[in-house]
Amino acid sequence: MATIIENQNGRRLIRLSTDDIISIVKEYQNICCSTNSYEETRKELNKKDFYIPEDY
Repeated sequence: MATIIENQNGRRLIRLSTDDIISIVKEYQNICCSTNSYEETRKELNKKDFYIPEDY
């Protein structure tokens, strides 16, 4: 689960778990395998929203 960390300057950092990173990489690989070019991959990734559950 992702954890949002507030810092002193008001910016947020997101700490990702290993499972979160693996999930994102798998999603990326699925998209890349179905495209034939860099431009096509970028278009598909721009259409996709990635969501990470927050740890409470």
